[in-house]
Amino acid sequence: MTTTAEPTADAPVDADGTPEPARVPALSPSRASDFMRCPLLFRFRVVDRLPEPPSSAASRGTLVHAVLERLYDAPLGERTREAALELLPAEWERLVEAEPRYAQLFTTGGDAADVGLDSWLDGAGRLLGTYFTLEDPNRLEPEARELKVSTQLDGGPLLRGIVDRLDVAPDGAIRVVDYKTGRSPRPGYEASALFQMRFYGLVIWRERGVVPKMLQLVYLGDGQVLRAEPEQRELEATQAKVTALWSAIETAARTGDWQPRPGRLCSWCAHQDVCPAFGGTAPVIPAGALRARLGVEPDAAPVS
Repeated sequence: MTTTAEPTADAPVDADGTPEPARVPALSPSRASDFMRCPLLFRFRVVDRLPEPPSSAASRGTLVHAVLERLYDAPLGERTREAALELLPAEWERLVEAEPRYAQLFTTGGDAADVGLDSWLDGAGRLLGTYFTLEDPNRLEPEARELKVSTQLDGGPLLRGIVDRLDVAPDGAIRVVDYKTGRSPRPGYEASALFQMRFYGLVIWRERGVVPKMLQLVYLGDGQVLRAEPEQRELEATQAKVTALWSAIETAARTGDWQPRPGRLCSWCAHQDVCPAFGGTAPVIPAGALRARLGVEPDAAPVS
């Protein structure tokens, strides 16, 4: 469990001016992937916490995940494609109520404004339809859905994340399942996806003392399933990689050397206007943010 500390005088503040309490430094697989992809993107998201407009693809993924979680509330025999589709409008309303910015997708300037809500929901429905070609939820009884997992590394961060589904067989074998609403990686490009799953496997192994039998990625974008059966040595290697990654994050925080790493995914980035690789100027890091969010004191003024 994440513990909190009393805010310091120079701690960053929330939008209402309230000092933000310091937290145990934490790392999720998504943020770890951000740093490996582009250290400056990690900084913008974790340290600066720059706002990002909702994207159509990410929002649809959130909606589909919510429906699949809710679907398993139904008793065996009633977990049908039709039942999943019926859940879509109510789950969408629930998401917008919890996070009103999702509604911006369909206003002027939103990246789904030219599609319309009904067509956009139809797209989510097609992803759900693909799910039923890959698994029969009436033959499954998950131990947990949207399971928050965490483990504290000695001398490192709190590793944490949310597992979409955890299946436990009668013999105790554990399967970790993650839904992806995009397409599966091309052959030879599975490393990033497997890193995320091994990250979760590592956390569960440290939490439960059992190496998961199966790590499974279900790609609804093209109906593919990526499976891996991890060995303890692979999870130990993942822990070593995460430890080295955290050391690199701490070094970047101390030195202020958050290098942008331009690549093919830059076109999807919401921060090009403040990225030096695109002629922008990175904002000054908020006072106290490095200490509050990464537990690091800078050596000197951050490098832009």
